[in-house]
Amino acid sequence: TVIDLLHVFDDKDNVKVLDLGCGVGRNSIPIAEAIKQKNGKIVCVDLLDSALQKLREYSKEYMVEEVILTEKADIGNYEINKNEYDLIVAISSLEHVQSEIALDKIIQQMADGTQNNGINCIIVNSEVTETDVETNEKLEALMEINLSTEYMIKKLSTFYKGWEVLKSEVKLLEYSIIRNGKSVLLKTNAITYVVRKK
Repeated sequence: TVIDLLHVFDDKDNVKVLDLGCGVGRNSIPIAEAIKQKNGKIVCVDLLDSALQKLREYSKEYMVEEVILTEKADIGNYEINKNEYDLIVAISSLEHVQSEIALDKIIQQMADGTQNNGINCIIVNSEVTETDVETNEKLEALMEINLSTEYMIKKLSTFYKGWEVLKSEVKLLEYSIIRNGKSVLLKTNAITYVVRKK
């Protein structure tokens, strides 16, 4: 989804991108490669030192270190300047903020921090369940924000009222994970929501 968006900025120089919860750069690196020739910059925010360190290593490896600016912060407390970015991405990160109040605050800041014709790309998990594979026991889902799919989509459409919806879809995803030494099946309705500011 993120890579598909990059052609939107083909005719634009000095593209500014914000990656909230960038991790090791799965999205940041390809974005950086795409905007490197256009004097673009991508601000990569994550709380984990280890992730940012890996991202810096990868940015050297892929020769985009001059494009990438890393910032250590909890995205729930991160301050976004108004009308600053052409593209803001938050991929599987918004559900890890501390509270629904923090979630609302960061989505509002994302909207306010986007320039006209800029894009926000969100992938967020909803209705997450975890089940012990051996006993079939339902476990508490270890997700800070775990809202119903309908409620999350309604929330997004409220914050982005008047924006052009480029993509809105829900996919049921299943992952086998190990939690405290046990095999756990994690299921989620992953919401992809891509909007352009009009």
